[in-house]
Amino acid sequence: MFTGIVESRGIIKSIESYQGFVRLIINCDMDLTDVREGDSICVDGACLTATSVNLNRKQLNMEVSPETLKVTTLGKAKSGSGVNLEKAMRADSRFGGHMVSGHVDCIGRIIEKREVGAGYLMGFEVDSSRYVVEKGSVAVDGVSLTVNRVERNRFWVMIIPHTSNLTGLTEKKINDTVNIEFDMIGKYVEKFVNVWSSKPGLDEQTLQKYGFI
Repeated sequence: MFTGIVESRGIIKSIESYQGFVRLIINCDMDLTDVREGDSICVDGACLTATSVNLNRKQLNMEVSPETLKVTTLGKAKSGSGVNLEKAMRADSRFGGHMVSGHVDCIGRIIEKREVGAGYLMGFEVDSSRYVVEKGSVAVDGVSLTVNRVERNRFWVMIIPHTSNLTGLTEKKINDTVNIEFDMIGKYVEKFVNVWSSKPGLDEQTLQKYGFI
């Protein structure tokens, strides 16, 4: 589990393909002293497993499965590309963003990027915005963001200067792609309602009565 609060930028040093999988070696400035083999690291929004850690070189070795390559932008990653990194959250730490699983829902496309004061307004197009709500949360390349506006299958967020400096979002251009993870709470609520709405005695009035809708 992650929070969407990016800890560091990393640079992909090398990419090695083998039997449908990919090995990534990532250089980073993130503190790796508490990272062990088998730990989960969020890389541009995708939960990956650290297969080895080199403290002297400040390197992470990660393996990417065929499914992850297919459903995320990591399938088109190149040596020298920058990535957002976050270690798995601790149970005793502050929860600064929102619940992020690192399981990317879809690849989105940047449709707008313009400066607003010291920040940036960015718009994204996705296959469906069914789980996106105004003032709700969404993770873009592993960054926890608040949705400003939703129109059909598009949504907009504001990138503050701190987020712009720490992540690579504002380095991207119109039509570049990003990893999108929708708020998992919405997905669980939808499944609950779909399953139980078919039960006898459970209708819209009952759901309203008990505060579900």
